Amino acid sequence: MPDVVIYTQPWCPFCERAIYTLTRKGVAFQEINAPSGSAERAESKRRSGQTSVPQIFIADEHIGGCDDMLALDRAGKLDRLLGLA
Repeated sequence: MPDVVIYTQPWCPFCERAIYTLTRKGVAFQEINAPSGSAERAESKRRSGQTSVPQIFIADEHIGGCDDMLALDRAGKLDRLLGLA
């Protein structure tokens, strides 16, 4: 199963939904708390080119935020990326 990393911040409903989706699928992931102004948020921005959270990486490939991940799931592509298919 590939490594999954998700950059989040507290009180973020999109972060919570992304985490819920990964948890529901039984996927282990590394959550990195990246509130605005933190070194972790700067790292997320450097890796993804985006300033918002969540930012999700599967096997070091940036797949985007929550909406992007859910779109992959609806298209039937997320499970393959996660090594579940």
